[in-house]
Amino acid sequence: MSTIADLPTDQRPREKLLNQGATSLSDAELLAIFLRVGVKGKSAIELAQDLIDGFGGLPTLIAADHTSFCAHHGLGDAKYAQLQAVLEMARRHYMAQLKEGALLTSTKAAVAVLTDKLAHETREVICALFCDSKHRLISLDIISTGSLREAPIYPREVARKALEHNAAALILAHNHPSGDPTPSQADIEVTHQLAQVLTPLDIRVLDHIIIGRGLRYVSLAERGEL
Repeated sequence: MSTIADLPTDQRPREKLLNQGATSLSDAELLAIFLRVGVKGKSAIELAQDLIDGFGGLPTLIAADHTSFCAHHGLGDAKYAQLQAVLEMARRHYMAQLKEGALLTSTKAAVAVLTDKLAHETREVICALFCDSKHRLISLDIISTGSLREAPIYPREVARKALEHNAAALILAHNHPSGDPTPSQADIEVTHQLAQVLTPLDIRVLDHIIIGRGLRYVSLAERGEL
């Protein structure tokens, strides 16, 4: 059985991360560092790839509930607790960055606070992150709350709140209680309508982010819809 120790030093996940940065690692290599060890007949990297394949991807593995996570060979209560601790530390890190006046420097930073706000809602909730011309956070406001399947977005109401805050830009967001963050055609159309309403007011729509279950989300800006 081959192990990570059998790999050339520059190909071992931990050393590769330290020398080249975390972004240089594949999903399997990142997970292998988390797992630390493999199982009989498989190295940590091989086990990591099997788990990723079994769950259908790293995001699905990370978002798995306790029972589903622990049902897979090589995982268990200790690993589940460890993963939840890592995720909570990451969430708190991003939450600290998104205090009033903080710069909204990335989609992931915005997603962290939005997930904390929306991911556990059983009804669809619309909210907006309002910011100034330098993308510093001014306020996070709930725009509307709807049913299990939809909540109304009124562009003029969003515009009114943006003017109240003297905002220069905003990030619109809502959750999908079903857990699937795939945007509907209506989501895309209302984003374009909002941009049309706000453009004459010199207020930019930076993004529309749909929050699903776990760490799943879709950014319309990342998809090129804005």
